[in-house]
Amino acid sequence: MTNSSHDVSQNPFLMDSQFPQFGMFHVKHIEPAVSQVLTDNRKTIDELVSENSQPTWQNFVEPLEVIDNHFEKVWGPIGHLDAVMNSDEWHEAYTGCLEAVTQYHTEIGQNRGLYQKFKQLSESEEYDSYSLAQKKVIENALRNFRLSGIALPEDMQAIYKELKQRLSQNSSQFGNNVLKSTQAWYKHIEDESELAGLPESAKGLLQQLAEQKSLSGWCVTLDFPSYLAVMTHADNRKLRAEVYKAFATRASDQSDNTEFDNSELIETIRADRHSLATLLGFNNYAEYSLATKMAESTDQVLGFLRDLAVKSKPQGEQELATLKAFAQQKLGIQDFQPWDVTYASEKLKNETLSLSQEKLRPYFPIETVLSGLFSITEMLFNIKIAVKEGVKTWHEDVRFFELTDETNQVVGHFYLDLYARENKRGGAWMDSAITRWKHPQGSIQTPVAYLVCNFTPPIGNKEACLTHDEVTTLFHEFGHGIHHLFTKMEQLDVSGISGVPWDAVELPSQFMENFCWEREGLNFISCHVETGEPLPEDLFESLKKGRGFQSAMMMLRQIEFALVDFELHTFYNPDSPESVLDIAQRIRNEVAVVQPPSYSRQLHSFSHIFAGGYAAGYYSYKWAEVLSADAFSLFEETGILNPETGMKFKNTILAAGGSIDPMVLFKSFRGREPQIDALLRHSGIES
Repeated sequence: MTNSSHDVSQNPFLMDSQFPQFGMFHVKHIEPAVSQVLTDNRKTIDELVSENSQPTWQNFVEPLEVIDNHFEKVWGPIGHLDAVMNSDEWHEAYTGCLEAVTQYHTEIGQNRGLYQKFKQLSESEEYDSYSLAQKKVIENALRNFRLSGIALPEDMQAIYKELKQRLSQNSSQFGNNVLKSTQAWYKHIEDESELAGLPESAKGLLQQLAEQKSLSGWCVTLDFPSYLAVMTHADNRKLRAEVYKAFATRASDQSDNTEFDNSELIETIRADRHSLATLLGFNNYAEYSLATKMAESTDQVLGFLRDLAVKSKPQGEQELATLKAFAQQKLGIQDFQPWDVTYASEKLKNETLSLSQEKLRPYFPIETVLSGLFSITEMLFNIKIAVKEGVKTWHEDVRFFELTDETNQVVGHFYLDLYARENKRGGAWMDSAITRWKHPQGSIQTPVAYLVCNFTPPIGNKEACLTHDEVTTLFHEFGHGIHHLFTKMEQLDVSGISGVPWDAVELPSQFMENFCWEREGLNFISCHVETGEPLPEDLFESLKKGRGFQSAMMMLRQIEFALVDFELHTFYNPDSPESVLDIAQRIRNEVAVVQPPSYSRQLHSFSHIFAGGYAAGYYSYKWAEVLSADAFSLFEETGILNPETGMKFKNTILAAGGSIDPMVLFKSFRGREPQIDALLRHSGIES
């Protein structure tokens, strides 16, 4: 990577501004900015390492925090824009820099001088006077050095670097293939009768998608709102089967666009992860993954997942039998297939509970949901949320908000990007834009979060309305957001979600979802888009019952994904690796009740584990769900919107960031060890 001739003093990525300069970023700025920040940071590190005096927090850790903070402010928006405003040119520049960034992180992880300084600091007299948070920063640093191969001989360090480099590039390529494959497929429909069963809102979306491609009629794409609309509502079984196949074969050898096939990447990533783990002295990648998590062993994780599967499977089988019988008797479907599951489920739910996502949708206009979400947050956690104008964003739909406390002090900010659009990665996520941190000069840098969803956008001039599933997704991501924003930590590496074990990071997000199922919460977030009527009691009762609807089937599906992920990383044999398709089938035979067709290649688009941070960690969702359900049970005991319990949650779980072991925090909040009962009860599973 070379220094470019562009004048870096005018580079918007390098400007010391309060927020990212989204109105000014251009692809030409990427390489010079990254090149500059890496050069500057290396220079600082060299100076710190060559310094002969005894390291202290002030002369050693603080300067490192300064450069880490600078790096986040430069590299963060580049990666963020690759996900939300993807273009070939931007992605090329991003991946072009990714190699240099990966190399930089690997270098830091293997810098013996830095390691020795941290070790000296941990053995110094001053260490005893440090706060818990400061000690945790140092402990984590020493652990991460060990996980970065600090103890390896030079030739093996070179192998480690090569593996990290390849994993980084291949993970990025995997995610890009999923995006490209998703975008490459669409079905143009000109005969409206083919869309029988779809509600007007869904047809409006498909019409909008057609217009975006300069086509008449309607267009089905594999973006999730479009895919889900067809799978849930289309009476046309042939259309459901076609769209299901296109979705289930994305980025695979079975897809219509095999140039985006992830098959080889999956095998390379698995092999490289195993090599990396064994190089560092672990038996497998799952053990390496657990070194930074709450769970203590691979056996504990596998036991936890199988225990949940055993408790859920009998009910799951019963739920599927009920669904098949209904599909046969009421819908005339004799040979029940996976592309019938969502469609038949929606019909059965409508018949037995008088409930459907579409029936609920008019009760969740986006502005009401947002205002209710903010009211609940304000009431529980004693803060205020307001729109802040005049801050540049990356798209006209993106909004920017400010949080203030009871003394009117700014707590933090967040960007909200709600709607699906072309060139935006699917799914929903929260990411850190800026982390809370106390600058060496004494000022506090307030945190900023990105909250990103992919909801159905407003059609024409009508307000967008969310399904109840989308409402829970919004609350989920907002839970991650408040974890990042409500931290009281002043040390960069344990502030917000930094340093939080991955299997605890879902606790606040899943905790927030609970308010979407309680009358006290729904009163704030629901009212009919046209009449303003609150959610009627009969619909509320149906919704409560609906929480347990097919919950065992859904539980088993998540356990299936978690087990496949964990086993493919735990039992990898480099001499004769079991194929991912065989692993998936073996696990399905054990825990699943719905078997996909032989062409299905769901793992090929499983970005969570091949392009995200969930490798040998997808179990975290279920692990944290036990914690979040049990944490929420205290609100059930003391009052759903009880401000005292809310402040207790804020001041223990949320404020501590990654400074204290999550189990210690949980016990401090709940007064005891976590119990699985609340999760099974919320899920309507009879244990």
